[in-house]
Amino acid sequence: QLQLVESGGGLVQPGGSLRLSCAASRFTLNAAVIGWFRQAPGKEREGVSYISSSGSTTNYAGSVKGRFTISRDNAKNTVYLQMNSLKPEDTAVYYCAANVIGALSLRGSFYNYWGQGTQVTVSS
Repeated sequence: QLQLVESGGGLVQPGGSLRLSCAASRFTLNAAVIGWFRQAPGKEREGVSYISSSGSTTNYAGSVKGRFTISRDNAKNTVYLQMNSLKPEDTAVYYCAANVIGALSLRGSFYNYWGQGTQVTVSS
């Protein structure tokens, strides 16, 4: 069974940075499109970013474009989400997910496997 584990969340002040990690077991991450999603209390899940299996294609939600960067380290079988200039509205549980059919999409319905999530809180 493929497992994804997120880490790196925490409490940060507005304007600060965090780097989230998504590590996989029993699966090679570069065989799938990997996406980051988030869900704030009382809100629907939102697609934040994805990276293609080759790493050559990335995409971002408009709300994070220019502030967040997705990357992958195939040697470590890990995908990262570098989050800079964080805002209170970025507060949410962040999830990574794997899309083994290769669809380049921020729609969660394309993603087959999900991690348990990591909390990000942006507050002064």
